[in-house]
Amino acid sequence: MDETKLKEAISKLKESSKRNFEQKVDLVINLKNLDLKNPDHQIEFYLKLPKSKGKKTTICALVGPELGDQAKKVMDFVVMQAEFDNYVKDKRKVKKLATSYDYFVAQANIMPKIATSFGRIFGPKGKMPNPKAGCIVPPNANLQQVYDRLQGTVKLSGKKAPLIQTLVGNEKSSDADLIENIRYIYNNVIHHLPQGENNVKSAYVKYTMGKPQKIM
Repeated sequence: MDETKLKEAISKLKESSKRNFEQKVDLVINLKNLDLKNPDHQIEFYLKLPKSKGKKTTICALVGPELGDQAKKVMDFVVMQAEFDNYVKDKRKVKKLATSYDYFVAQANIMPKIATSFGRIFGPKGKMPNPKAGCIVPPNANLQQVYDRLQGTVKLSGKKAPLIQTLVGNEKSSDADLIENIRYIYNNVIHHLPQGENNVKSAYVKYTMGKPQKIM
């Protein structure tokens, strides 16, 4: 990835018209020469960014009594094991919960109960607690550490279409922070591709409402 071209693209982004809301900055990587029916060609992993991604991540905990008090102090919302049956009886309540939070953290020893209570709706929406993201934790976990790590974590997925799009910051992020996040993501994506950089067709950075700027 050419450093000069990357800097020029970010400068052009920040010269664009201002909106009456804080725009996010996305990195889009278009892929090529992949057979997405082949599991070895499907990209999906989680990455903790070196710099802020410029957006608060909302997190809900699904826990038993062992983590209840801690979860209520740390997480944005908590569903206790004793409350699961209330959700099982109301699918609309489960659907609303699934769309309200970015990540769900689960207590490991009650995962079977979580799966039966929420799996049918959470699963298709990609919201089941994921061990790859560190979202399944033991009953003695430090939830503050989990919460803080997830604030900087992004999901990189190229399973359904030959492209990866992810948040790298917002319009108030410094150029240096954006560049560091972009390069970190790009290098990790290459590492996960079967033919490395040969599977990259092009890459862009863009504002929420702005014109994409090509970086390669």
